[in-house]
Amino acid sequence: MTKIEWTEETWNPIRARDSAGTVGWHCERVSEGCVNCYAETINQKRFGTGLPYNRRSRDLVEVLLDESTLQKPLSWRKPRRVFVCSMTDLFGEWVSDEMLDRIFAVMALTPHITYQVLTKRPERMRAFLSERPYGMPDRNIWLGVSVENQHWADVRIPELLATPAAVRFLSCEPLLGEVYFTRDLLWNATPCPEGCGCARPVDADVADCACDGPCCFDLEGFNGRKPDIDWVIVGGESGPGARPCDVGWIRSIVSQCKAAGTKVFVKQLGARPVTACASH
Repeated sequence: MTKIEWTEETWNPIRARDSAGTVGWHCERVSEGCVNCYAETINQKRFGTGLPYNRRSRDLVEVLLDESTLQKPLSWRKPRRVFVCSMTDLFGEWVSDEMLDRIFAVMALTPHITYQVLTKRPERMRAFLSERPYGMPDRNIWLGVSVENQHWADVRIPELLATPAAVRFLSCEPLLGEVYFTRDLLWNATPCPEGCGCARPVDADVADCACDGPCCFDLEGFNGRKPDIDWVIVGGESGPGARPCDVGWIRSIVSQCKAAGTKVFVKQLGARPVTACASH
């Protein structure tokens, strides 16, 4: 069981062992969303190796596949939602392709379990899954990326859209700034044939689009097509040192998802919600 509201179970087959034989986890910070990482705190201060999540620590541990944990889903009879590798990033450089193959094999062998794979390294995820001989992951395997602000939305979402997947999702948590979805961040769309780029929000009026051509979409979606992002999780930051989250940023994402037809789950407002108006 887990206290994470959007899932029902966590599964952490990737572990790390230090020179003294202490087993914990390993990960490495990659962006602003990692600053107050709960997994790093657990690894350093509670149940892990005591090492921080950085590149230097990688040289001080042996990253391994915990065989008993790897096999656990094979004994689960009841359907459930499972967050894969909640204590690390499944697509980190320290995880070998062989480890990934075995983890995906277990997920494929348990189609009654819904696996939620979340990464801040979508380039590796895209490369790995695009090269696999078994093709697109089964529908019980959801692929997602973390998006804490507009910069990482612009970087990570296109990689997710280019990754073979039956179900795609976003975790906008901790939300550290307004995220503004344009057409290309919800639909795996080709560039506008009129050359305008259609860089307008999904909840804007059609008249706001420069070309007003068949490439445009209205509030019913992109030419009536279902978005390629199926689900969005959004929430402010919690815990010690939590950074402010403008409630307007959350409302904006909810409004945009509703307009596009994408499901959205608001996890929390965070420990430091503020109510300043969003810029859009």
